Amino acid sequence: MGAATQGIPLSADRALAHSIAAQTLRHLPDLDALIDSATRLPLPLDAKARMVLRMSLTQALLLETPPHAVVATALPLVDGGPRKLVHGVLGTLLRRGDALPVPPSLPAEVAERWTTAWGADMVAAAGVAIGGRAPLDLCLRDPTTTQEWVERLGATSLAAGHLRLPADTDVTALPGFSEGNFWVQDLAASLPARLLGAGDGRRVLDLCAAPGGKTMQLAAAGWQVVAVDQSQRRLDRMRTNLDRMGLSASIVQADLKSWQPETQADAILLDAPCSATGIFRRHPDVIHRVGPRQIAELAEIQSALLDRALDWLKPGGQLVYATCSLEPAEGEAQIDALLARRPDVHPLAIDPAVLPAGIAPSAPARLRTLPGLLADEGGLDGFFIASLSRAEAV
Repeated sequence: MGAATQGIPLSADRALAHSIAAQTLRHLPDLDALIDSATRLPLPLDAKARMVLRMSLTQALLLETPPHAVVATALPLVDGGPRKLVHGVLGTLLRRGDALPVPPSLPAEVAERWTTAWGADMVAAAGVAIGGRAPLDLCLRDPTTTQEWVERLGATSLAAGHLRLPADTDVTALPGFSEGNFWVQDLAASLPARLLGAGDGRRVLDLCAAPGGKTMQLAAAGWQVVAVDQSQRRLDRMRTNLDRMGLSASIVQADLKSWQPETQADAILLDAPCSATGIFRRHPDVIHRVGPRQIAELAEIQSALLDRALDWLKPGGQLVYATCSLEPAEGEAQIDALLARRPDVHPLAIDPAVLPAGIAPSAPARLRTLPGLLADEGGLDGFFIASLSRAEAV
């Protein structure tokens, strides 16, 4: 979304554009239901008129823009098109005084898929989650200073090395940011690296590493990190982050489908490419553009990367597999299939003591975070994490 607004000169206007887009995506099924209630025949889902009506209703019903301003900004968007239709539908809906439901509805296909996987309570919690903004989570370079920063920033903390602040906090304006005391990272995203513990100078491969939150965690914990990612742009961002934090890692731009490390590693963190449906609170577009076909394609990539990465692990070493996905095909089913085809791989139990209070393994070597978990504290993203090891050489 940031790239789409680069041509807007004023920051306030960019912020408004971001807000309109994000709120439209959060409430899309309910906005469409309103629009369909005021038209004789349904507009095509990709019709320009529907797009303009969605954004206009978002401004009127969610951002409290005055009705005359909503109409005045909507009609120029359909010059040479269905102005009369848009004007009529918008006028009808604004006069009726309809409101959007709270919490918002999920897309029907997503609700059905997640109900099958996790049950109705999870879907209800997901609706609540997408209706609000996720808090700002920070990861501290030095976890021993957690209480100091809680007091200094007026934050809350759910674990050592974690801080939580309101969603609208400007992180760059916080004391300690420019000095490299913390970086932005959702609490759930910090869990995979927590499972690896202290590095004590050992070598770890951080695969699909950019933009570098987990790399920085590992480096701060004393690991010698080799961070591998295919995207040069994201690796450039990682270098900037590492420089600000005063941390170091060996950075490699490579495609993991063809790259080979020079030696086996003591540990590996594979944050695999995935559907990213677990981060729908922050990126509501994912639940509208990801479906079964994309999930199946990504699961194939994950399977191939798991097999390659495990061959790069020293016998007896630990591999942590993670996806920010709420799809079992990218999590539980992925690991079930791996263990069935790889007799040299076995689960490695997760120590509950390394996890924040209120978060527990879903199985001895697996961790699943779902909408609704820690809801009273602001919630967290959806993740699947598995801890694995290879058999010692005989």
